Amino acid sequence: MQILFRVPMLLLCLSLSAVAQQIEPAATSQIQPGAVKASRLGSADRQITLDVVVTDRSNMVVPGLQQQDFTVLDNKQPSQILSFQAESAAAMKPDAGVEVVLVVDEVNTTFQRVAYERTEIKRFLGQNGGKLVHPVSLVYFTDAGTQIQTNPTLDGNGLSAAFDQHETALRTITRGTGIYGAEDRTQLSLNALDAIAANEATRPGRKIVIWVSPGWPTLSGPHIDLTLKQAQGVFNSVVKISAALRQARMTLYSVDPLGLADAGGIRTTYYEEFLKGLKKPSDAQIGNLALQVIATQSGGLALYGSNSITGAINRCVADANAFYVLTIAAAPADRANDYHDLNVRVGTPGLTVRTRTGYYAEP
Repeated sequence: MQILFRVPMLLLCLSLSAVAQQIEPAATSQIQPGAVKASRLGSADRQITLDVVVTDRSNMVVPGLQQQDFTVLDNKQPSQILSFQAESAAAMKPDAGVEVVLVVDEVNTTFQRVAYERTEIKRFLGQNGGKLVHPVSLVYFTDAGTQIQTNPTLDGNGLSAAFDQHETALRTITRGTGIYGAEDRTQLSLNALDAIAANEATRPGRKIVIWVSPGWPTLSGPHIDLTLKQAQGVFNSVVKISAALRQARMTLYSVDPLGLADAGGIRTTYYEEFLKGLKKPSDAQIGNLALQVIATQSGGLALYGSNSITGAINRCVADANAFYVLTIAAAPADRANDYHDLNVRVGTPGLTVRTRTGYYAEP
């Protein structure tokens, strides 16, 4: 963040102009530019599906709850639960199962740290003799594009062998190239997220997408102001990403690979300044598009401060062992992109509920 504060405002405004426009889908080997159509992402779908995780004080998932245990508040008003399904790894229907997507970020992470990530991810894939509980696929995010594996598998050993064949790309955009490098990394990252959501929207069931990365630059801070056009662009992108993840039933998780070396820095918690749902363009900042913000708002976790990437991935995947699928009716809206806060509660004291924190209603 300090490097941003030293940048003259004229230079900053010029560099932010591209990021603050509505993001475009990234080209990958599977997803072509324009694959995510604005009409799909902006459609006025009238039902909201919520994948809800309930945990106890030990962060263990809680199974066995019933519909009557849940209350859903939409903008602080009770919302009727139209359908309810309790899911568990042992009794999950094939067409309602969970897919785990591991994103290896080679753009926002150093070459040396990616090598450590590789070791830790392979340790995860090799657990239980390489027999995975849920189908897993790998995504490689590089300067050159986003490579999305199209066939999730329960064969951890096979995935590990495929990972060995992937050559980590040397980045042409580095963490030390100033504001322009930060802008490029942010734009590429948002494009990659868009492409992953487009791919996952074609698949049934819930998706747990674990992005192993310290995150992309927030490009926000004191004395950093956006023009009205830039703020509108950020707002449009927030709306688009929110709808894309929700419609793909995608819960995003952020795992910071920098571990204890980065645990005490302000960067690891600065994202919390932007967690409140964005209701109007005039309040928009680039920080509203931070990886950790999007993850938390989707119902996932932003994990940092541990050197065990394997342990962090296991914690994310544990959310699939037992969860609840609730459907509610989308509230009517008088205007486009009307933000609604969501609050799901259970009656039992001491339990924590996680799901997406809001949605944008359409007329």
